[in-house]
Amino acid sequence: MAKVASDKEFLEFIVKALVDHPEDVKIDRKVDEMGVLLSLKVNPEDMGQIIGKAGSTARAIRSLVRIVGLKNHARVNLKVEEPAGATKRAPAKEAPAKEEKELEEELKL
Repeated sequence: MAKVASDKEFLEFIVKALVDHPEDVKIDRKVDEMGVLLSLKVNPEDMGQIIGKAGSTARAIRSLVRIVGLKNHARVNLKVEEPAGATKRAPAKEAPAKEEKELEEELKL
């Protein structure tokens, strides 16, 4: 049984080392015909540390968990669950090219 849950233990070790509130880390492990699904819940203040800049940290954690799964002949996926009450940020607006040209001309004067 220890070999089966090694992916969960590995994920727990990595995540607790990254976050400021390790006591709030919760990992649920579900096995179905598609493989293993690890659902990660962390303190809302720690979400940025888990996701990383442009999702790079989350991508790296997913890669590592998949490697552990391959060693145990299982397909392992990671789902990072958003905390309750979290709001999604709207993507940053880009200024249209016409407005940029007008601003450049105003600055030249």
